[in-house]
Amino acid sequence: MVVFIVLASLDNVAIGLVPPLYRPIAADLGVSEKVVGAVTAASFLVTAVAAVCWAYLGDRTRRKPLLMVGTVIWSLGAAGTGLADHYAGFLAAQLVASVGLGAVASVGFSVVSDLISPRRRGLVMSFWGLSQGVGTLAGTLLAGALGATNWREPFGVLAIVGVIAATAYLFTYDTRRGQSEPALAPVFAAGEEYDYRISRADLPAILDRRTNRWLILQGLTAQVVFGSLVWLPLLFQARALDAGYPEPTAIRVGAIFATVFQLGGALSIIGGIVGDRLQRRTPRGRALVAAVGILAGIPFYVGLFFVPVHLDVAADASTGEILGYAVRSLFTDPTMALAFLAAVTALALTSANSPNWFSLIADVNPPEHRGTVYSLGNLVNGVGRAVGNSMYGVVLGLFGGPAGGAHAYASGLAAFQVFFVPTGVMYYLASRTAPADIASVNETLDARARSTLESHLPQRNGDAALADRPVDGS
Repeated sequence: MVVFIVLASLDNVAIGLVPPLYRPIAADLGVSEKVVGAVTAASFLVTAVAAVCWAYLGDRTRRKPLLMVGTVIWSLGAAGTGLADHYAGFLAAQLVASVGLGAVASVGFSVVSDLISPRRRGLVMSFWGLSQGVGTLAGTLLAGALGATNWREPFGVLAIVGVIAATAYLFTYDTRRGQSEPALAPVFAAGEEYDYRISRADLPAILDRRTNRWLILQGLTAQVVFGSLVWLPLLFQARALDAGYPEPTAIRVGAIFATVFQLGGALSIIGGIVGDRLQRRTPRGRALVAAVGILAGIPFYVGLFFVPVHLDVAADASTGEILGYAVRSLFTDPTMALAFLAAVTALALTSANSPNWFSLIADVNPPEHRGTVYSLGNLVNGVGRAVGNSMYGVVLGLFGGPAGGAHAYASGLAAFQVFFVPTGVMYYLASRTAPADIASVNETLDARARSTLESHLPQRNGDAALADRPVDGS
C-alpha cells in the first residue's frame, strides 16, 4: 500500500512541474505565457477524461498492468516535453503525459480501496489524498531547483524516475479485487476469487445509486471554491503592494504567506480518523463529518481573508528573510497568529471532505464499480475547479479588480465561500441515503459470496472424493 501511495505522489509531481516554468518555456518556444498556460488547462481536461476510460478498464481487467502502462506513458510524455523544440511538440508531449496520468489516480484508487478494511478507510484515504498534495508541492520545488537555469532538465529527471516507478510495480503483488471486504473473507479463505466485473449495463445502476449522485455533484460546487483559492497568494501579494513594497518582494511575500497558511491541509488525517470512528457508530458518520467540516470552515476562511497581516521586512528582503519573518511573527504578532489560526482551522475543517469522500465511494459501491465512480467524480471536480479559477477574475472585477487592492481580493475570495453551502447540503443528503446504499452493497456481497462458495462446493467435494478413492479402484 505504501508503494501505491508514494507512486500516486510521484504522478502529482508531474502535474505540478509545468506552471512554475511558464516564463522560460514561453521564451524558449517563442510563444506567450498565456499560450503555455492553455496547455496546462488542456492537460487537466485530457487527464480527467482519460481517467474515466482507464477506470472502466481497471474495473474490468487486471489493474497492475494498467498502472505500469500508464506510468510508462506519462514518463514518455515527460521525456518528450524536455526534448520539444517547438510549441506543437511541447503540446503533443504534454497531452501524451496527460493520458498516462489519467490511469494512476483512478486505477490506483481502486487498488488502494481493496487494500483497506472499512474500519480504517478514512485514515488511510487521508494519506492517499495528502500524498497527492505533497506531490504537487514537490513538483513545484523540483521545477524551481532544477529548472531555474534550464527548464528542460526537471522533465528529463522525472522521465527517468517514472521508468523506475513503472519497474517498482513489478515488485508489488497483484491486489485481489474486494480482498478487504469482510463479506468476501470466506471466499478468499476458501481459495476462490471475486470474479464480478463492471459492464456497460452497470452504468445506469451506478448513477441510480442516490449516494453516488450526491458524491459526484458535490464536487462541482466544492471545487468552485477550491479553484478560487488558487488566487490566495495574490491576496497577500496585494497586501504587500498596498504597504508600499516593490513587486518582486510582494510576489515572494504572496507565495510564502500562502504556503504557510495552507499547512493546515495536513490535518485532513484528523478528519479521516473522526470519520472512521463516527462511521462505526452510524452509517451516516462519514457524510456528516464532511458536511459539518465544509459548513463550519466558512467563517474561518472569511476571517483569514479579512484579518490584517502586518509586514515588517526590508523592501528587498530575500525569500529566506520573508520566511523567517513569517514564522517568527506567528509568536510575536497577534494579528498574524490570528490569521494563521483561522487558516489552520478552516483547512482542518474543510479538508475532512477529502478522506471521507474517498471512503464513502468505497463504502457505497461494490469493488468492481469504485474506480469508475471515482473517475466520474474527479471529472466533475475538474469542471468545478476550472469554473472557480476562471470565474474569480470576473468576481474580482465587481469589487474593483487589482486596482482595488487587498480588499478587492479578500471580498472576491469571501464571496466564493457561498458555494460551500450547497456542498454541505449535498453531504447531508448523502448522509441520509448512505445507510441504505451501504446495506445494499453488503447484502449484494454476502449473496455473491454464498453463490461463489456454493457453485464451487460440488467441484471441491468431487476432488475430495477422488482423493479418497483407493489406488486399485476397488
